Amino acid sequence: MMSRPMPGATSKVLKTQLLTAKAFAPYGEVIDRQQHTHFLINGGSTERYHQMACVDTGPEDGRAIISIFRKPVASHFPFRVEMMEQHPFGSQAFIPLKGKPFLILVAASAQAAEQGDLALFLSDGSQGINYAAGTWHHPLITLEDDDELLVVDRQGDRKNCNEIQLPDSSDIWVPAILIQGASLPS
Repeated sequence: MMSRPMPGATSKVLKTQLLTAKAFAPYGEVIDRQQHTHFLINGGSTERYHQMACVDTGPEDGRAIISIFRKPVASHFPFRVEMMEQHPFGSQAFIPLKGKPFLILVAASAQAAEQGDLALFLSDGSQGINYAAGTWHHPLITLEDDDELLVVDRQGDRKNCNEIQLPDSSDIWVPAILIQGASLPS
């Protein structure tokens, strides 16, 4: 079994912050039923939490699509942040289907990501997020095995995913964290 490198003395280990609408606003929207009002439909039998986020499909050739992302094995911690991605022409929403917490790693720009100016958020498993078009983020970071998230994003004729590799000098790490008193996989 190959061992993974560990953070060194000069490494930057990211601090995890709770996911709130205010803190996440520069990067997009938080999808959180607990923070949203509802109204009754279907003869009063259903609560509708209306327009919790706005899907941005960008230019006229875009259309909204719905997918499920499944991660059979949780992310392993700590891990070094080596790349970031962004979707320039549309938003991308992630909504947990199994109520499991997950991490959201974002940057205000490609330059900020390359300089290690990143924000790390923890969804409690009841919250989803909708990245604003153009937001730099790390691919899905799950904390438990066999997790699934519903994804609403854009498809069209234009390439809608850009990736950057972070320089080796950035040496940024996502730490192992505790969720409900249990250690995460390392």
